[in-house]
Amino acid sequence: MRPESEYREALELIEAGVNDCEVGRRLGIPRGTIRDWRVKGRTSISDGRCPRCDDAFMDDEAYSYLLGIYLGDGCLSEHPRDVYRLRIFCDLKYPQIIDEIATSIIIVKGDETVGFTPKKGCVEISAYWKHWICLFPQHGPGRKHSRTIELEPWQEDVVEAYPRALIRGLVQSDGNRHINEVSRVISSVVKRYQYPRYQFSNTAADILGIFTEALDQLDVHWTQTSARDISVARRADVAFLDTFVGPKR
Repeated sequence: MRPESEYREALELIEAGVNDCEVGRRLGIPRGTIRDWRVKGRTSISDGRCPRCDDAFMDDEAYSYLLGIYLGDGCLSEHPRDVYRLRIFCDLKYPQIIDEIATSIIIVKGDETVGFTPKKGCVEISAYWKHWICLFPQHGPGRKHSRTIELEPWQEDVVEAYPRALIRGLVQSDGNRHINEVSRVISSVVKRYQYPRYQFSNTAADILGIFTEALDQLDVHWTQTSARDISVARRADVAFLDTFVGPKR
């Protein structure tokens, strides 16, 4: 748990009208934690209860982001007594994403019990909870691309309400923003052009479909450049995604 002094300082800034991103930047606290304090206060609202089984409150925006992360780089491992371990893998090059993933787990689960296990070139972010299976019914044997991945109606409602959060999670897990370079011959002269674009790559066609449906909802133009790749390259669409996704950090 973070000290009470940080919580009080954050509340003072919030009451002064400072937005969550700026409060987090000033205090060195994840934006999601600031948002959680602003919306729900300091006390955990979950106390182990499940949003599906017990009708407990769930932060749908945080869940939509975590769903995107799970579909890209996450899995559930079953443990004795029907407890599941949510495991998400993230490259060590992206400390801000690691922090955001951990924060989303804390917000969705309702407590700050998150583990970090170093791996070669990456870190495993994990948390135990018997109700992860309720929130991620896509869990099953085998790799995701080898089985059907479909959202349940309640998940579709969450994604429809927070498509930006889902897209952010998917891109942070299996996508990127990079500078693409193309060459064209004009009047016998080779000219090179550079432009930013987003690319999302996944071997599961169902997950590609979930990604493109969210883009469609936001009227973002996309193209499928291969069986596993979705590209967003139009200048206006890239600029729009930049407002809530941006380069990995």
